[in-house]
Amino acid sequence: MDLLLSAAQVILAPDALLAVLAGSLLGVVFGAIPGLTFTVAMALVVPMSFSLAAAPAIALLLGTYIGGMTGGSVSAILLGIPGTPSAAATVLDGYQLTRRGKASLALGTAVVASAFGGIVSLLVMVASVDTVAKLALRFGPAETFGLLLFGLSTICGLAQKSLLKGLIAGVLGLLVMTVGIDEMEGVQRLTFGTIVLQQGISLLVAMIALFAVPHVIDAFVTHYTEDRRPEAIADVRAELPTLRDLAKHFWLMLRCALLGTGIGSIPGTGGPIAAFLAYAHARKSSKTPERFGRGDMGGVVAPETANNAVTGGAMIPLLSLGIPGDPATAILLSGLLIHGLIPGPMLFIEHPGEIYQIYLAIIIAYAAVVAIQLLGIRFFVQLLRVPAHLLAVGIIIMCAYGAFAIRNSVFDVVMVALLGALAYGLQRVSIPLTPIILGLVLGPSIEREFRTALILSDGDPSIFVASIPGVIFIGLTALIVGAQILRATRASLNARRTEENSHASVTSSE
Repeated sequence: MDLLLSAAQVILAPDALLAVLAGSLLGVVFGAIPGLTFTVAMALVVPMSFSLAAAPAIALLLGTYIGGMTGGSVSAILLGIPGTPSAAATVLDGYQLTRRGKASLALGTAVVASAFGGIVSLLVMVASVDTVAKLALRFGPAETFGLLLFGLSTICGLAQKSLLKGLIAGVLGLLVMTVGIDEMEGVQRLTFGTIVLQQGISLLVAMIALFAVPHVIDAFVTHYTEDRRPEAIADVRAELPTLRDLAKHFWLMLRCALLGTGIGSIPGTGGPIAAFLAYAHARKSSKTPERFGRGDMGGVVAPETANNAVTGGAMIPLLSLGIPGDPATAILLSGLLIHGLIPGPMLFIEHPGEIYQIYLAIIIAYAAVVAIQLLGIRFFVQLLRVPAHLLAVGIIIMCAYGAFAIRNSVFDVVMVALLGALAYGLQRVSIPLTPIILGLVLGPSIEREFRTALILSDGDPSIFVASIPGVIFIGLTALIVGAQILRATRASLNARRTEENSHASVTSSE
């Protein structure tokens, strides 16, 4: 208790509180702007933390990390463009809710779900930092491949009406992320002899292209024929979900929070994977799965809970083992090292006070992010008052700047235009974009883990079923794929029978 009280005195000091607030605000802003992710914000913040004491410096980094993870939902819900890859799954139902005039409620629900996921992951981290870290270390390349393959199998569930079109979209996503120099062997893949393609296609560039450009093209095409702005935004206010709504989604939030924490504790995974797995889980466990993709609040609650739960999960191997799970936690690791805090088992023995400061800083950061989001909803939703075609101009300028800022490359801006035009064409022929996103997110990781596992086993594929987790994930993947194929086959047969019956009735009447 004495350690907790002393840590509270340090973290509640004006300089530490100001650092948390500044970091949270910066993270929300960077997270909400497509291309300018919270990883970029954290990289900019690290030099600023050099001159600060340990507690304010770490509080600044944690606030930026948490604010950025939450801020990605703002543009995802309002504009249909994810501010961060972790918010890509939120677009599917969040933007549809905005088009139905429920932008404030969607934003308020996303804030509550984000805070819930973050706090649950913090509680899990405090209670089981050693146990979960040891369990995560048992996940070798084969087990991680099984987990990612299980996530990739949800393409079948996201295929909408045509399973074949969904699989085509998933393969396109995998192909896009294959472009460039192979990380393991250094050979060129799908570069067609051009130098610029050797750098590959950034995930953020692809995200911006797939979500933003079709939206912009559609806004201009329909400008004179259809008004797509949602109604009922004259009196905009911060609208929180009711206790009844929260009770309705409580168990879903709890399951997704635990899912996000577990995935976050596995190095090399991260928010996008957790968000899509949570979205797929919410859709499968729902009594009305057909409503997902059309504006179901569960489609906002699940991914936002899971991707924010990743923050606490990722801290488990970082603090206990010194292993960062993603670029953001790698930057956070550098901040800890700069101020003399070396993550590992000895950190809990030598610096217990600083550990409590980190816990309290996370809680304060989530409180700050909730306040910033709720106070900002009134201003965020005012974007919907702007005419669609004028807003589209601002969006494309912002996305072009964001794409260029990722690697200071004009090539990335060109790729946004080309991939965006391709995405618009795919939409016109009813090929869904969601499986493409899933292929983009999971493709590099699943290939890396697959090849690493085969290298470790000297090419023996039995390594993928040599452990209980591997068998479980491979089995679940087979069940999901088989069930979706069976469902698609039955739907096709029923449609054919209906057509034959209608044809027979017409013939008999004649």
